[in-house]
This record gives sequence, structure tokens and C-alpha cells, in this order.
Amino acid sequence: MKGKAVVFPDRNRVSFQTVDIPEPGDDDIVVEVRHSWISAGTEGSFLRGERIAGERPYAEGDPWPFPHAAGYQKVGIVRSVGRAVQGLREGDRVFVAMSRVSGLYFAEAGHIQPSVSGADQVWKLPDETDDKSMSAYAGLVLAQVGYNCGMRPAVAPGELAVVIGDGLVGHWAAQTLAHRGAEVAMLGRHDGRLGLAEASVRKVNMRRETAGSALRGEAVAIVVDTVGAMESVRELQSLMKRDSHLVSAGYLGTEGVVDIQKLREQEITLHTPSGWTGPRMEATIQAIREGWLKTVPLITHRYPAHEAEKAWELIRGGSEACLGVLLDWEGVSES
Repeated sequence: MKGKAVVFPDRNRVSFQTVDIPEPGDDDIVVEVRHSWISAGTEGSFLRGERIAGERPYAEGDPWPFPHAAGYQKVGIVRSVGRAVQGLREGDRVFVAMSRVSGLYFAEAGHIQPSVSGADQVWKLPDETDDKSMSAYAGLVLAQVGYNCGMRPAVAPGELAVVIGDGLVGHWAAQTLAHRGAEVAMLGRHDGRLGLAEASVRKVNMRRETAGSALRGEAVAIVVDTVGAMESVRELQSLMKRDSHLVSAGYLGTEGVVDIQKLREQEITLHTPSGWTGPRMEATIQAIREGWLKTVPLITHRYPAHEAEKAWELIRGGSEACLGVLLDWEGVSES
């Protein structure tokens, strides 16, 4: 069968094109996609040729992973289910992670219409979800990463947690830590993005002041690095108290070196969250449903799917106001 997808045909190139999709089998679910959420960090890293798979950085001599259909998160409506599928039916509103595609470097796709996926890549959204509220769940994988970052360390009420990075994962980590009772400071470089954080979150623009001066010698119980800023981590380590926690979730490429001996001197616990799991996805859905994990306020731009190249021009331009970018797929067909 044929479909449409956002494809990276080569480094720094974005295309909206027709692709081949395997025919669905008895274990598959076909979804009509309504919205997909761009993961600017991970997708951008692939687009620039910095990595070739998951957490694996590109090394000289590796094959370039092009062309491939970018992304890994979207929401839509179930249009058919295979005979072996249980728990889902036509008309259900769902979140989908990876879908299938043929003839590209990877056999998996993110931004694609229609979506053909196995049941392990599909999560049913709450029954009260309607077409208008569905987009709140479109960035579920990334939201789950932020949730995971915020749930990993032990939290005592009022303890200071510092989140490095004002991207989506940073915001969701900060929301989770605040929900658990921490006092949260977010270190970023964009006033527009920092301004989208919860009112209770302390905002620090590191273009104007250092972490040390901003925190004024306060005892730090938790550091969550969402951007791979080891220099900032090392600066903050001098402020971290004994038995504190370091959560490292940013992509570090070949520079991911942590001195365990220096962590041991302060008995700092290191957490290295990555990827997603079924239970965490379900917990994140519930957190969004309950309203304390907020996603819609972080959506700053929306584009029709066929204008994905324009979306990426915005993202690569480094706009202060750009954070959550959605692609809308309603009306997109194989033709």
C-alpha cells in the first residue's frame, strides 16, 4: 500500500513524499493519523548526521542512515484491527509510536499516513478524549522521557532540583519534580522557552548568569541534565549535597564521560534514563489526563504535514519562541 511520510533523504534535507507501507497483518492496527509531534532533539540529531541509531553516534566509515522516515510519536483514530488484536477497535483514539514502512533505510517510521503498527506500539487514549483534546497526547514518548527523568530520583519536599535545558524534556521533568514536591530551577538559554515554565519554577538564562551565581550557594539535591551539558553538570556538582542525585538524559555522542570516583566522594546516585516502556507510557497518559503534566501549553507552532520542511526551517533557525511543533495530517491521503 502507499502512504505519505516526512522523509530525511540525506543530511539536512527534509521531504514530504509518497512511500511504500507493508500490508497490515492479523497482529496489526491501521490508524488514520491526525497529529504528529516533532522531536526536535532526536530527529534533529539524525537530520544532521550525528547519530545512526538510537544512542549510537556516527563514526567515520559508518553507513549514513538515509533515506528514512523521521519521528516516533503521533495520535489518530483506529481504522482497522487485525484478527489477533485485542483491546482495540475501530474508532478508538490512540497514540502510536513506531509504524512500518518499506524501501527506506529503517523499516520503521514516525511521521507517516496511514500508520500500520503492531499492538505493542499503540496505546488507547482515555475514553473522554475527543478530536480537540487528542493533540495533548501527540508528544507522549517525549513526555514520558521527561516524566521518567522526574520520577527517577528520590524527592523530599522543598529540596532544590535543577533541570538543565529549556526544551520539552526539561519542561516535563520540571513539572514532574514540582508535582512531587521539589523546588525547581530551570537553566536554559531562551527567554521565550523559559517563560513557558510553570510560575513556581525558577528560571535562569545561562547566557546572562552562571548556575553558581544564580543559585547562590544553595544545596542542590537533584540535577537533571536533559541536553548533554557536561560542563554545566560539573559546575553544579560542587553545589550538590551528599546523597544527591544526577539524572543524565541528554544525548552526549562520544563525549559522555562521567567520573564515577568524583560522584562517589559525595555519594551521588547516577540515573541514566533512555527510551520508553509500556508501564511508563500508561503512567504518563494518566498524568496528562489528571492535568498536572501539561503538554498543550508547550505547543508553540503547528504546520500541515506537507509543510514539514517549513517546520524544520523554523526549528533549525533557533527561534526563541519555538518549542512544541506539531504536524497536522487531517485530509492527507496516499494520493
